[in-house]
Amino acid sequence: MFHLPNLFTASNLICGVLAILSSLMGRIDIAPYFIFLGAIFDFFDGFLARKLNKMGELGKQLDSLADMVTFGVAPGIIMLVILIFSISPFTISESENFSSYVNFLITDWKNAVFYNIPNSFDNNLKYIPFFALFIPFMSMFRLAKFNIDTRQGESFIGLNTPTNTIFFMTFPLFLSNHLHNIEYFNNFHLLFQFEILIPLIGIMSLLLISEIPMFSLKFKSFSWKQNKMRYLFLITCSLLIAFLLVLSIPIIVILYVILSLIENKSKIKKHEIQS
Repeated sequence: MFHLPNLFTASNLICGVLAILSSLMGRIDIAPYFIFLGAIFDFFDGFLARKLNKMGELGKQLDSLADMVTFGVAPGIIMLVILIFSISPFTISESENFSSYVNFLITDWKNAVFYNIPNSFDNNLKYIPFFALFIPFMSMFRLAKFNIDTRQGESFIGLNTPTNTIFFMTFPLFLSNHLHNIEYFNNFHLLFQFEILIPLIGIMSLLLISEIPMFSLKFKSFSWKQNKMRYLFLITCSLLIAFLLVLSIPIIVILYVILSLIENKSKIKKHEIQS
């Protein structure tokens, strides 16, 4: 039970819990890094299980449970905080501490929703942040579907939960890095309007249960021939991150979807030729 791959899976879950706790305390500046660390553990648990011949039903169930926390609940809570920011009437000053500011918004929002305490939120908007829970709602169905879908071996059917989560980490990272730079932030402030965020949450969450084939980034070996698409994708991602930093994240996710469609189309053509 407590062999190395399962310990990596458990570490993934702990990262998700830390991301949730830090978000609820206003530290959405560090929460994404727990998510990224969890994604690393998630990548290596399956790889180690295959290499050490420790694959089994227990590991499969543990992986889904950990993924539900790190790539289901955690991004939902993080985006709930982002939506609180989007409906807030306040603006942050250059001298104000970012984490203290976000913590103040969360407290004020809780006063608006759960307590009969004076607050600054519009009564017509105060329940909007709960829409972020659509992410864990659809993630649950995605992970359950993955466990019983025999088609999902070397590739995925529908967007996988780690990729969906990483997409949403764009918002807390960008917000924490650029909110004090008013001129730069104003160029992208529309992305933080709830009218934009809610459709994005809806579309990305629905992609989780879609029938679109997506290639997997889990390596069975390090052979170039067997992993050409994976290596090209990772190299491109490295270049995008180096030049665009946080803004590279949504581009990478969109690129992942496009490359998956291209690979699937080429497989269909190859199958038609062989037939």
